[in-house]
Amino acid sequence: MPPAVSKEDKGETTGERGGVQSIERAVAILTEVSRNYGISLADLSRAVGLHSSTTFHLVRTLVAEGMVRQDRETKRYHLGRTIYQLAASASSEVELVSAAMPFLEDLATRTREFSHLALRSGHDIIIAAKVAGDGAFQMTERNGSVRPAHATAVGKVLLAAMGDGQLARYLESAPFAAFTARTITDAERLRAEITSVRAAGIAYDDTEFHDEVRCLAVPIRDFRGEVVAAAGVSGPVWRLSLPRLHELAAQVKDTCALISRELGHRSGTL
Repeated sequence: MPPAVSKEDKGETTGERGGVQSIERAVAILTEVSRNYGISLADLSRAVGLHSSTTFHLVRTLVAEGMVRQDRETKRYHLGRTIYQLAASASSEVELVSAAMPFLEDLATRTREFSHLALRSGHDIIIAAKVAGDGAFQMTERNGSVRPAHATAVGKVLLAAMGDGQLARYLESAPFAAFTARTITDAERLRAEITSVRAAGIAYDDTEFHDEVRCLAVPIRDFRGEVVAAAGVSGPVWRLSLPRLHELAAQVKDTCALISRELGHRSGTL
């Protein structure tokens, strides 16, 4: 017979100590999830020393708040986008952002356009760092902003970095919302676009997320050669014509190569 589950063990604690205890347990769960690339409920319960029902109630709350996400196929838990948003808000404490900032600032100065760095979280993209240029009508975007992967240049770069199986699952399950008339909402069209991004090492957003904005982005790699982020520039369509956008590609590639080298990447090409 399984052990009896107390009212407290069901996560129904009350009073000051109960509130503190719930926070301590939630922190323990987040810490354990962060140590694993996907963890089951049973393994998580054992790791934090809680009954499975207690763990389930706490994890369900964390999922609802976006701090943890559950993979639809494996049912394993991963850190959610809210955690990445919080990390992005404290950009000075994030090694990747700290390493990239001087280069993003230089890129914004040279191009006079908005430069930014993004990370992927599930189906979404988190803007982890941004620098405004000195051209008129700059983008207004805060660190931690969430953007759709399928409709942005940085998003396409990060989708292109997925393995074939992971990309296939994304294409099957992602909500392809239409933000403009040019947003790619068809899975096969997006697959073809991602194939082009992989071949060229660069992605474009031609008014696909905003009617008056164009962007381009390039991958950033770490010492293992793995894509850990994407960086690029954005600007208004009346200033960033398609020819101008292609002119800026070399500068963006150079910047991302410098950031990658800062992270230990030594390959000659991105």
